[in-house]
Order: sequence, then C-alpha cells, then structure tokens
Amino acid sequence: MGVPKLKGRISVHEYLDGELHSPIKHEYFAGEVYAMAGASDRHYRISFNLARLLDDHTRNKNCEVFSLDMKLRVSPETFYYPDVFVTCDEVAESEFFREKPVLVIEVVSPSTRQIDRREKLNAYQKLPSVQEYMVVEQDKMHLELHRRQPNGSWITYFYDNSDRDVEIQFTSVGLTTNLELIYDRVQFPSRPDRLPDEV
Repeated sequence: MGVPKLKGRISVHEYLDGELHSPIKHEYFAGEVYAMAGASDRHYRISFNLARLLDDHTRNKNCEVFSLDMKLRVSPETFYYPDVFVTCDEVAESEFFREKPVLVIEVVSPSTRQIDRREKLNAYQKLPSVQEYMVVEQDKMHLELHRRQPNGSWITYFYDNSDRDVEIQFTSVGLTTNLELIYDRVQFPSRPDRLPDEV
C-alpha cells in the first residue's frame, strides 16, 4: 500500500468483485481499500529476476510462483499483492487469490518501506504456512531475509553490497542464489535519497 485509501468501507465480496473490473490494483484491509501506485523499472526488474529464478527452480515441483498480479489473502479481511510469492501443495479456494504461501517477497520503495517492514512482516509471520519473508531494496543492494525457526521464532539475515558473492538460501523452496542474480541488470540511481516516491 503506497497511496491514500479510497473513501468508504466495503465488504470482502465487493472488493473482490471490484478487482475483477478495476484498471488499477488495490489492497484491502479491514473494509478499507488502498490503491497501489505505479512501479519503477528497478522494481519490475528485481521482481522479474526473483520470479524467474524461483520459477526455474520449482518447475518440476508441486509449487507455483506468482508475481505482481495475484492477490494473497493473509486474513479473512486482508488482501495484499506481494511482488513475488510461492505456494506449494496448495489446493486453491479461488482462482483469484491464494492463502498458503511458503515464501513471500516485497520490493520496497520510500513510500512502502515501513509498511513492508512492519505491518506486512507482522501479517506474513502470522500465516502458519510462511517459512520465509524477504524485503528487498530497489535503490541499492540490500535485503532482509526473515526465516521461521523450528520452535516458531524468527531470525533475520541481512545482505548488502559487500555480500554480493555470498550464497543466499531460500530454505522454504531449496533455492540457493546471490545478490548478483537478484539485481541482474538493475541500474541504481546516482542520488537514491532524492528519488520520487515509487512502489
């Protein structure tokens, strides 16, 4: 969610029906609808790189990789559009959303950073199926990988430019990659602190 909410409260049914016809995407939280802003080329490239890596790796497994346009229901009254997420062995209730991801990834911008690192982190950690949640910066090489431990607690791993050759493991799907592949062909801005708000 990166822009102000729309006026008025609506039901889940009204939200889902509206998304079928709306030219823009909206996220939904407790009856309130939030329009999603447009994304930068870096945002798309990073999301594409991650989706491609995950899709290639899970091609022969009973897993599905979704990017950008598939909704994720994280509670009865909360729907997000994660940048990338993976489900495995899920019998879907709807063709328009999923409910049991094992891995969720959000690519952040100045307007969404706090939401992705707080609200969405809390929401995703409450989903029993989620094993890992990654937050990826788009203006520099930096990511945070939150991983559920066997006892239910969470541990966070941080990676930045100095770790570009370090292996990054997605234990939820058995994939090993690195920052170079995640940020492949991404052109960073010269003054990231002065960029306009982008998703």
